[in-house]
Amino acid sequence: MDDFDGLLAEFPEESRDIVASLWRTLPAGQQQNLLALLPVLPGDPDKLRKLFAAAREQMEMVFGDQHDVAIVGPANVGKSTLFNRLIGKGERPAEVSPIPGTTRDNRAADAGPFTVIDTPGADAVGPVGERERELALQAAAGADFLVIIFDAIQGVKREEQSLFAELQRLGKPYIVVLNKIDLVGKQEKAVVANAATNLGLEPETIIPVSALKEKNLEQVVSAIVAAEPRLVAALGRGLPAYRWQLAWQLITRSASTASLVALTPLPFVDFIPLVGLQVTLILGIARIYNYQLTPARAREVAGVLGGGFLARTLFYEVSKLGGPPTWLVAAAVAAGTTVAMGYGAILWFDRGERLSREAIGTVARTVSEHVVEGLKGLGRRRPSRQRLSERVREALERAPLGEKPENLESVTRGTAGAE
Repeated sequence: MDDFDGLLAEFPEESRDIVASLWRTLPAGQQQNLLALLPVLPGDPDKLRKLFAAAREQMEMVFGDQHDVAIVGPANVGKSTLFNRLIGKGERPAEVSPIPGTTRDNRAADAGPFTVIDTPGADAVGPVGERERELALQAAAGADFLVIIFDAIQGVKREEQSLFAELQRLGKPYIVVLNKIDLVGKQEKAVVANAATNLGLEPETIIPVSALKEKNLEQVVSAIVAAEPRLVAALGRGLPAYRWQLAWQLITRSASTASLVALTPLPFVDFIPLVGLQVTLILGIARIYNYQLTPARAREVAGVLGGGFLARTLFYEVSKLGGPPTWLVAAAVAAGTTVAMGYGAILWFDRGERLSREAIGTVARTVSEHVVEGLKGLGRRRPSRQRLSERVREALERAPLGEKPENLESVTRGTAGAE
């Protein structure tokens, strides 16, 4: 047990109870096999730390418990409209008006553990304005994450710059949204660039949206997760309309991590770390869909979907595709199998549909072959972990099945159902 305690110490603290529960569900023989693999990892013990560091982002997405998001910005920039669009029709909407200062109190929508806070204008003046500003900054200071919103028409002037600097000093993770972008027409790129300059940011870090017309709202949700992975489960529970996008982000990050694990010189047939990542992925998707799942049940789901057997089979099949190097095939198959497991979990938790192993195999084979093609440009020499991770994510962004769950159905039509 001492060896496992040392292994457990490498995981994020908030995930250790779950990891320990997963460990206890393994038969004694598998526990010993996993511990026996540790000494053969390449190089010194720091390599093991790097392996878990690569998975840290995924672990934070799966086990994180952050849940408070504050929407904050100057008066009349569309905070309430964005708030209403995000929470949907299930909650009492915040009052919306073209008159600055309409929102006089912080408004919170309790969507399970996820709370979006719409604040009054943070730049108002006078006694009422000072109270509003205090409320806004209190909400921002108490939140886990900030959505800082500005107006594309008003632009970012000295007052907005001052507010932004004050919010930055809170030390909270944040994204910047430029609302009403539909009103600037062909000047969108220039308007975004000008706002970025005035805020001291890169243009690509600012998200242009139209809350009224619901333009780019998916990008807002995705950007929140990219900046703070520990919010993903709360976002999934609180914003059901965005569960697919959230699950896909978790899938692609898990697949990228799986490809890094595949670089370790371990026999592919004994790829216990890969199975562990896939079990963790299933746990994460279950949380996004607000599905109660124990680690033991997650292992059972993984077994039904057949990821371990499928990975071994695909490894030998994909190896025949024009003779790519072994490391490339291993990385592609690990990524493709992980994507397939994630898709299977989505349909299971979202619709109660169980994909057959044939369907899972179709998805895994399609994605694996696509990733192989995307990685061939790296040549035969094994790349750095960072480079491989970037290329796998790029390949998955362009992969078939990556946009909507309906695409999965087109590939697996006629093969879904209980075995």
